[in-house]
Amino acid sequence: MARRPDEEYDYLFKVVLIGDSGVGKSNLLSRFTRNEFCLESKSTIGVEFATRTLQVEGRTIKAQIWDTAGQERYRAITSAYYRGALGALLVYDVTKPTTFENVSRWLKELRDHADANIVIMLIGNKTDLKHLRAVAVEDAQSFAEREGLSFIETSALEAVNVEKSFQTILGEIYRIISKKSISGGESGPSSIKQGETLVVGAQDGNTKKTCCSSS
Repeated sequence: MARRPDEEYDYLFKVVLIGDSGVGKSNLLSRFTRNEFCLESKSTIGVEFATRTLQVEGRTIKAQIWDTAGQERYRAITSAYYRGALGALLVYDVTKPTTFENVSRWLKELRDHADANIVIMLIGNKTDLKHLRAVAVEDAQSFAEREGLSFIETSALEAVNVEKSFQTILGEIYRIISKKSISGGESGPSSIKQGETLVVGAQDGNTKKTCCSSS
């Protein structure tokens, strides 16, 4: 049986979404992978993921985006899911200062559990709520520069910069992988090429409906 077009790809990149509960990680995921937004999305339980295939510098990249639960009680479960991640989107809510204050704690956890060379992008989400903004762009920018992170603000609701943020981090991962490929021969990206990704635990019980369609 022939493979469907969306199964043809050169590389599979695993990227994790992390940050406090309620910052909009699930909606960033659904906006990027399905171009959907759901105002009534429920808190993620455990971990779920979605995929999207796209072109990066002439190569077909399958992005496997993992959405981790923000609640404290799931942190021990989700730490295992950092394994094999090549990129991380660290998300906070521009209207909630505590979610920005907690970014440094998430960053520490990420650096404790993830690969040392993981590409990290800081994302300030919910820019559509301009009248409620409580975190200045300058503060986030300076934090990102101090920590060596890229930074962008997004609105999953209005689809602002969501595509750009994922394209940017996937492009950066690809550049790192392709450099390794040149310097290290086939041994560099072989574990990533053709989509060999370790899946921890069964996925059947962890899926949830991210959006609801009204019929």
